[in-house]
Amino acid sequence: MTTALTIVIAQLNQSVGDLAANAAQMLAVRARHPGADLILYPELQLIGYPPEDLVLKPALATRAAEELAKLAAATAGGGPAMLVGSVEREGDALYNIVALLDGGEVVATRRKHELPNYGTFDEKRVFAPGPLPDPVDWRGVRLGLPICEDGWLPTVCSHLKARGAELLISVNGSPYEIDKDDRRLEQVFAARVAETGLPVIFLNRVGGQDEVVFDGCSFVLGADGSVRHRLPDWEEEERITHWSKDAAGIWQCEAGELATWEQHPADIYSAMVLALRDYVERNRFPGVVLGMSGGIDSALCAAIAADALGPERVWCVMLPSRFTSQSSLDDAKACAEAIGARHDVIPIMPAVEAFDAMLADSFADRSVDITEENVQSRIRGVTLMALSNKFGPMLLTTGNKSEMSVGYATIYGDMAGGYNPLKDAYKTTVFSIARWRNAHVPRIGLGRGGEVIPETIITKPPSAELRPDQKDSDSLPEYDVLDDILLGLVEGELSVDEVAARGHDRATVARIERLLAIAEYKRRQAPPGVKLGTRNFGRDRRYPITHGFRTG
Repeated sequence: MTTALTIVIAQLNQSVGDLAANAAQMLAVRARHPGADLILYPELQLIGYPPEDLVLKPALATRAAEELAKLAAATAGGGPAMLVGSVEREGDALYNIVALLDGGEVVATRRKHELPNYGTFDEKRVFAPGPLPDPVDWRGVRLGLPICEDGWLPTVCSHLKARGAELLISVNGSPYEIDKDDRRLEQVFAARVAETGLPVIFLNRVGGQDEVVFDGCSFVLGADGSVRHRLPDWEEEERITHWSKDAAGIWQCEAGELATWEQHPADIYSAMVLALRDYVERNRFPGVVLGMSGGIDSALCAAIAADALGPERVWCVMLPSRFTSQSSLDDAKACAEAIGARHDVIPIMPAVEAFDAMLADSFADRSVDITEENVQSRIRGVTLMALSNKFGPMLLTTGNKSEMSVGYATIYGDMAGGYNPLKDAYKTTVFSIARWRNAHVPRIGLGRGGEVIPETIITKPPSAELRPDQKDSDSLPEYDVLDDILLGLVEGELSVDEVAARGHDRATVARIERLLAIAEYKRRQAPPGVKLGTRNFGRDRRYPITHGFRTG
C-alpha cells in the first residue's frame, strides 16, 4: 500500500493549437523531476485552452491522440506518471478529458461532466458531457479527478467521495477576473473540502489567450481546510509537494510556500501586461506602435506595453493637428522619454487640408460638425496603420471601457488596431492604475521604475482635442458619475429607474442607456482586449446590434 507520494504541480502557460510545443514543454518538466511520483498539468494542456471551434476540426482530435500516445510512451521504463489534459473523440462526440499516463500507457481517462456555458465559457457547444467520474486506482491510491467546473459544483466531488476517492486533483483553465483568486480558494474549493473531508489540489494555468488571461494562483488545501501551498499569480512554477498517509488513512500534505497574490490595482495591471505580452509574442509581432496623444489612456497603454515587451519594442507617435495644445505635445514627449520608448511626431495637417479640399464641393452646403472631427481621427488611424504595415509592429488602440460603452470613439479612426489593453477598464480604473504604476514596478514587468506617466497627464481634464477647447465633459457626465451609471447598466444589468435610484439624474441615465445601445455596432468592430471583470464586451456581454428595447 502506498503511504507516501511526491506530486509536482506544474503551473504552466500553453499555446492553443501548438500540440507539439505543449507536449515538449510537459516532457521538459518531467525530465526536471525524475524522482517525482506524479506530475500534474492544467486543463487541456496538450491542445490549449480555450480552444473554441478549433476542437471541431477532426484533425485536431486525431493529432491529440497521437501526441498523447507519444507522451504515454515516454513514461515507459519508470519515472513519474503524468496527468495530462486533452480531448477524446468517440463517434460524433468530443470530450474534455484528463489522461493518466504511466508505465508507457494511458492507464486511465476521465471525462469532464459539468460543462460551463456562461460568460467566457461555451463548452456545451463543442464538448459532450461525460458521466459522473469514478476515482482512478493508481499505485494503491484512489484519485478523484474533477476537471475544472466539476470541482466548482458539489455533485462530482461528492460522488467521488462516495466512490472511495482519497485525494481530489482538480485541473483548471480558470480565467482571471477581479477578486476571483480568493473566491476560488476561500469559497469554492474550501467548500469542496468541507463537504468531502478530502484534501484538494487546485491547479490552474497562466498566460494570455486572445481576450482572456489566466492568473495561476494554484493551491493545495488539507483535509482540515488548511492552506498547505499557494503558487504565485501570473508566473509559471513547478511546485514539488510531499504527501503521506496518516494513521487515520488521510493524505496529509507537507506545508510549503504560501505565495502572496496581488491585490487591486496591481492584479489588474499584471493582467493587462501578461495578456498583451502573450498576444504580441504568439502572433509574432516585433513590437507595438500607438498614437501618443498626451492623454492618460495612451500614456497608460504605452507603460503597459513597455512592461509587457520592454521599452525598446514600443513606438509612440504623436500626430498633432491644429487643435493639439503645446501641453499635450510636451506631455506626450515627456511620457515616452520616461518610459524609454521611441517617440516620433507626424503632423496631420497636410492630410486634413487635403481632405478638406477633396470634400469641399460635397460639403459645400453643410456646416462643420463632428464629421470633420472624425476625419482627423481617421487620418491618424490610417497613418498609424501605414507605420504598422511598413515596419511590422502591431497597432495598439487605447480607448477605455467608459468610452467604448457610449460610443465615444471613432470607428476606423482611434478604434483601428490589433489589440486594446484598456478595453475592459473604466476611466476611473485607468486613473487608479496610472497612479499605482507611478509608485510601483510590476513584478512581471520589463519597464522602468519611477514616474512613467507625468502627473500633468493624470491631472489634466480629458479631451480628444478635435475642436477648440474641447473636453470630454462637454458631452459626457464626469467620469466618476458615468462609470457608476455604466456599472449599473452593464455589470449589473439594471434598469434606468434602478440606476437612477442610486442617486443619478434619470434623464442622464436614460441618455447613457441609449448611447450604450446604439454603440453596439462599433463594439462589434473593435479589436480584442483583455477581460478584467465579469461583463466585458464580446466574451461576456453579447447584445444584438439592432434592437428597440429600452428600460428608460
